[in-house]
Amino acid sequence: MAQRLQRGWLKKEHRIPGETWILYFRTIRKSDGKRVENKVSIGLVKDFPDKSNAWAEVERLHLQINPADSRRGVTFADLALHYARHELLERAESIHPKAHTTIMGYERVLQNRLLPRWGKRIALGIEPLEVEQWLKALKVEENLANPTLDRMRRVMSMVYRHGQRYGLIPRSQESNPMRFVRCKTTSGYEAMILTPEQAYAIVRNLREPERTLTLLAAGTGLRISECLGLQWQDVDFADAMIFVRRTWTCGQIDLPKTKASKGPVPLHPLLAEFMVRWKVKTAYPKSADWVFPSLRLKGKQPRVANMLVEDYLRPAAARAGILSSHRENGRLVEDDPRRFGFHNLRHSLASFLVRIRTDPKTVQTLLRHSDVKLTLQFYSHAVSHDRMAAAGEMLMAILSHATDQSGLKAD
Repeated sequence: MAQRLQRGWLKKEHRIPGETWILYFRTIRKSDGKRVENKVSIGLVKDFPDKSNAWAEVERLHLQINPADSRRGVTFADLALHYARHELLERAESIHPKAHTTIMGYERVLQNRLLPRWGKRIALGIEPLEVEQWLKALKVEENLANPTLDRMRRVMSMVYRHGQRYGLIPRSQESNPMRFVRCKTTSGYEAMILTPEQAYAIVRNLREPERTLTLLAAGTGLRISECLGLQWQDVDFADAMIFVRRTWTCGQIDLPKTKASKGPVPLHPLLAEFMVRWKVKTAYPKSADWVFPSLRLKGKQPRVANMLVEDYLRPAAARAGILSSHRENGRLVEDDPRRFGFHNLRHSLASFLVRIRTDPKTVQTLLRHSDVKLTLQFYSHAVSHDRMAAAGEMLMAILSHATDQSGLKAD
């Protein structure tokens, strides 16, 4: 007798982010063939106040809670759900998980792009040229960049490879149409590179703690997620080192991006002076406190990167004349369409150090690039003084434009 299709049932449960809608359904456990309960988070109750809203979100997510019917063939949604459960969900809880931002990015591509377009199609019936034409149409209609389109292609390919690995579809080359899909990967984006003079102009237009945060990113090459993930116990003033032990992004604590990213960063005396001043002034100076805490959340979490960019960094760049702006009701409003954020400071540091002919290996270790493992193993101690000097060059170049450093003391 054929198994009836199930819809599942919704319950409210208390989770760390708040009261959450949970969809329950039954699956067959492979180990013993028994029917067992399974569940998946749908969303916060505050976002979906009643059950009808929650069910609408279930429909939007295209969740496949019924097993694939071999008589009609496996759909792309069947493969995608299996991939999400076994690669994204289980790997997130494994010893070597994917980064939280990577998981969220893949989920967005699946839910917002791939499932709405291909979810109901038989997986083996999707043709490569169909996918190519779809990607080309998105490029024209939504002006999407090549790397964005290639990301969709790669996620779709991972879903097919996952299905082949688990035997859900044949393992032949022809069973994965993405092997034959062409997509350009090059981007026309060029990062804005700041000179020390421009960086100084931005710093002059910031108050604390955004001023110290910007100097930290500009003088060390730390990613903004690494800056925000710092606790005071990670800043070793005695040995002049900063230890990167965690990141903060998308409201989640995560591990550093790569093994190389965990490498310590030199704390130059010029930067240490600003860090010490901020530690004296902050209401959260304890060892386990965040260096850049959210005051709204009473120090329980770090600040939010995109808000720091929109509320402080870009307006400061506009006031410095680096980004275009206009006057609106007597107020300066930044209106530059170009991408600009803290990552531009990392690019600028690398560009500056290369320009002053710093040893490339020193630059690579300072920026902790993941493709220089041999260099890290061999030079991590030998070039420590060179790395300290390299970090100081940028800070001294920025601060040399001040008549005295008192102009940048904590407000």
